[in-house]
Order: sequence, then C-alpha cells, then structure tokens
Amino acid sequence: MLMLSLMGGSEGGAPNPAGTMLMMFGFLAIFYFIFIRPQRKQQREHQELIKGLKRGDEVTTVGGIVGTIVHLTNDRVTIKSGETRLEVERSKIGRVGSKT
Repeated sequence: MLMLSLMGGSEGGAPNPAGTMLMMFGFLAIFYFIFIRPQRKQQREHQELIKGLKRGDEVTTVGGIVGTIVHLTNDRVTIKSGETRLEVERSKIGRVGSKT
C-alpha cells in the first residue's frame, strides 16, 4: 500500500518521480551493503596479510602450493616447497600459516 502511494497509486495519474527515486536509492543501498562493502573489507584484509609477510612464515599460494618464505622483495616472495625454491608475486599469497 505504501509503495502504491509513493509511486502515484492506481488512480490513473502519472507516477510520482520521488517514489521512483526512493526505490532506486534503496536498491543501490542494498547492492552496496551486500556486494561492494564485503569485497572491499576482504581486499583490505588481504593487503594487511601481504604487508605482514616475513621470513620463515609458512604460506599457501592461491594455486595451492605450500611453502616457507626464504626471501622477500618489494613485489616478489621466494618460497621453499620441499626441495624446490619458487618465486611468486606477493599478491598471489593466499594464506599465511604458522612459523616453522
């Protein structure tokens, strides 16, 4: 009933532009709180994780490789996995485990 009165009702008149704008802003607010805000929060948490990397941390890459950090540069990380050393981008570190 409230929506009908905001949109101009069913009396055959022109729709109320204020009601239409109110609904549009409502949908945008819902979209923001359901999709955009959680994604930004997740990106901030990942940036903090990347900044906090240090030598000796056990990490898992987004590709699933598990290893220990042996060397760090500004944009790359060298990890030791088994008997192999791999160089990966910092942004591709998905998870940090405990120190070994």
